Amino acid sequence: MCPGVRQAGPGVCPKCGMALEPEDASAGDEAAREEFRAMARRFWGSLVFSIPVFLLAMLPMAWPGMNDLLPHTANRWVQFILTLPVVFWAGNFVFTRGFKSLQGFNLNMFTLIMTGAGAAFIFSTVALLTPGIFPDSFRGHGGEVHVYFESTAVILSLVLLGQMLEARARGRTGEALRALMDQAAKTARVVHDDGSEEEIDIANVEKGMWLRVKPGEKVPVDGVIVEGGSSVDESMLTGESLPVEKTVDDTVTGGTLNERGSFIMQAEQVGADTVLAHIVAQVAEAQRSRAPVQAVADKVAGIFVPVVVGIAIISFICWALWGPAPALTYAFVNAVAVLIIACPCALGLATPISIMVGVGRGATEGILIKNAESLEKLEKIDTLCLDKTGTLTEGKPALTDLAAVGEVGEDEVLRLAASLEQGSEHPLAAAIANAARERKLDLSKASDFESVTGGGIKGQVDGSALRVGNEEFATGGSSLPKSLADKASTLSAEGKTVMFVARGESVLGFIAVADPIKTTTPEAVKALQARGIKLVMLTGDNEGTAKAVAGKLGIETYRAGVKPGDKIEEVKRLRQQGRRVAMAGDGVNDAPALSAADVGIAMGTGTDVAMESAGVTLVKGDLRGVEHAIALSHTVMRNIRQNLFFAFIYNGVGVPVAAGILYPFIGVLLNPMIAALAMSLSSVSVITNALRLKSTPLKR
Repeated sequence: MCPGVRQAGPGVCPKCGMALEPEDASAGDEAAREEFRAMARRFWGSLVFSIPVFLLAMLPMAWPGMNDLLPHTANRWVQFILTLPVVFWAGNFVFTRGFKSLQGFNLNMFTLIMTGAGAAFIFSTVALLTPGIFPDSFRGHGGEVHVYFESTAVILSLVLLGQMLEARARGRTGEALRALMDQAAKTARVVHDDGSEEEIDIANVEKGMWLRVKPGEKVPVDGVIVEGGSSVDESMLTGESLPVEKTVDDTVTGGTLNERGSFIMQAEQVGADTVLAHIVAQVAEAQRSRAPVQAVADKVAGIFVPVVVGIAIISFICWALWGPAPALTYAFVNAVAVLIIACPCALGLATPISIMVGVGRGATEGILIKNAESLEKLEKIDTLCLDKTGTLTEGKPALTDLAAVGEVGEDEVLRLAASLEQGSEHPLAAAIANAARERKLDLSKASDFESVTGGGIKGQVDGSALRVGNEEFATGGSSLPKSLADKASTLSAEGKTVMFVARGESVLGFIAVADPIKTTTPEAVKALQARGIKLVMLTGDNEGTAKAVAGKLGIETYRAGVKPGDKIEEVKRLRQQGRRVAMAGDGVNDAPALSAADVGIAMGTGTDVAMESAGVTLVKGDLRGVEHAIALSHTVMRNIRQNLFFAFIYNGVGVPVAAGILYPFIGVLLNPMIAALAMSLSSVSVITNALRLKSTPLKR
């Protein structure tokens, strides 16, 4: 369970003594089941021997006639013989792991159990074989030395019970990851050149293959539809329940479900290159990462075992000097109880187990956490910088208004502008070109194309010089007709981008384009503001458009005309003011700011560069996911603190009680068997509390 530990094959962690988990997520399920089966076999086997040992030790005290059936010395020998399989078979892993911890001086839970249970067994064996070597301070009222075979057997059985329950519970922490892996198709139907079809294993699918996907089947790999169409359920990726209509040239993602239509797709990304494979790999890596808060637990765990051993020694000395007769027996029993009840494992599990479950839950809800540090930092965010295009808006500008002056009609204005814009890759150019295609306008070929930064574009269309851009660029500084200028001003105030079209020295009209605000954005903005998070909108758009969008959404702080370099400076400026800053964006130009923020949040609908630069990726690209991610962070961190509290309180109370601190006041001592049960249940309680994250309502 220690994230920093790596080795080539299976084994146990040298730090905590627990079984190592395979880095290959696909192997984790079987490994967890095998560990559980192994511990279950050992536990039930130990129980077969431990119960008779316990009864043989306890029955004579409740039923004196027992000694007539089985003499006292014979009783002890039977206990000894029955304890041997528990020590040397069922519980031998405790001693193996304990010795390994001593070799590397990575003292852990198994160091303490080995010392306590081993001391009880060795002491009892010596007392059985050579009782005469013990002084009177070890002897009871009958003059004999007590043996603790029942304690040894029961302690090891209870440790096995705890390990079995832990293995089962830890296996459940990977359920979310396994659910993601199960989304992948197992086979694909290849369409050959002659039209015949063949079903093959998904591992044999190669890039470029044509695959048929029938209704009700999973899309096998990532690719593009080349024939047919359908509605595809993408909820496994986006969380959106409504199916998405797909047709020729649309992309489809492996693992999504084809609902009704049949189509043929061309494989583009296969194997480890698919979106689903990347998500599984990222989630698995995040689950193994360490949160900064874990450093506290690591620091305590590092000195925990030596401190407990010291307390056990002090307890032994105090009971030996001042305890009632037989003083050394009391001293021995209480020292063993201290060693057995202490549980550094609970401290070590407190953070990573919650991270595993929390990251897994986030993945099932479309929130991909790159590492545990990002999850922890997200809780403390008080400022969120937002890119406008693609984050607050759809990122797909569309033509909204057309105006023409003189004898030239609106369609002609659009045709000329689209003829020139079809050579540009700008999103606004795409909106104009798409609008012209929708109206089935015949575009002309443009020549001498030139893009002018801060102005627009110009070139030759149908033998005339054409300019499309802002007012100053298109008019060359001359004035516009009042009616045209007033209408353009009104549209700009509404948040629309107005581009004027001029031919020669004459302005022909203008085209207004707008990027609509996502329907979910207003709800998300209100939810974030309700958390007390300051929102800052950063956009390269002009002042009018920025002001209009910010006004519609109720965002008080915004920056217009922001260049990529300005975004990173704004993030740095806010951090220098002492604010905890998250940056949400989706474009290549957002990547530097995403890296500079305390936490970068990338929209999954954006570019790969943005997602690589971010600590959190929202698969759906919905701003509500930001609020959801913050809620997840709060819930996970609260769970971690609960686990740490349980672990600290358990050890803080349990160790002194085992040492006998209550005996002078109320005469209470802790039997080592009860200590073993409490120790085992402490780790199980931490894991069980972490598993609640799978269904706990997120803290809003």
